[in-house]
Amino acid sequence: MADNKAKRGGADRALIALTEKYEVAYWSKKFKVTPAKLKYAVKKVGHSARKVEDYIKLQRHRAADKSRIALSEAYEVRYWSKKFKITPAKLKAAVAAAGHSARKVEAYLAAQKVAKKTAKKAKSKKKTARKVTKRKTTA
Repeated sequence: MADNKAKRGGADRALIALTEKYEVAYWSKKFKVTPAKLKYAVKKVGHSARKVEDYIKLQRHRAADKSRIALSEAYEVRYWSKKFKITPAKLKAAVAAAGHSARKVEAYLAAQKVAKKTAKKAKSKKKTARKVTKRKTTA
């Protein structure tokens, strides 16, 4: 359906008409995306320019910042929690301790895991040492 060029109000400006080449060109240039990406975004979220802009910004954020953990985004908390096989609370604590870099958080979690294993081994050695001393004293 062609755009009604007689309507120039705010409601018309807030919508993206994919059937008009000049509108596709305008919105593509404004959002700095290809016409194909613009069309895909419109199909995903509708013809509202505001919704399309928000969707494009979200996609850029996801693509540009893969090595940083943004705790403000729920999808990122879910993703990194699943990737590191920890709870969201432990992820938040690790980010607070190591920073937002995924590499630093991964190194921090690995160091914690090693420290935990070392402590467990030390504890088991103490238990066996106590058992040996008890056997010696009773014999």
